[in-house]
Amino acid sequence: MTKVDMQFRTERPLDDALLSRLSSASSIYGIFKIQVAPSRDRLSVEYDATRLKPADVHAALAARGVPLSPQ
Repeated sequence: MTKVDMQFRTERPLDDALLSRLSSASSIYGIFKIQVAPSRDRLSVEYDATRLKPADVHAALAARGVPLSPQ
């Protein structure tokens, strides 16, 4: 297992509905922890790099409606 911490910026601050949907992403196999910055415009995702690629993590967040900024 290789733990990786990946940072994301969002296009706008996350509202309560998005935060609720985001909480379900931590149930995805390979994602350990998701932390939202107090400003709600940045995310830190800790995941297992032997199970997921950065694109997989990005897709999991996008599938939950998180408005990610282009990288």
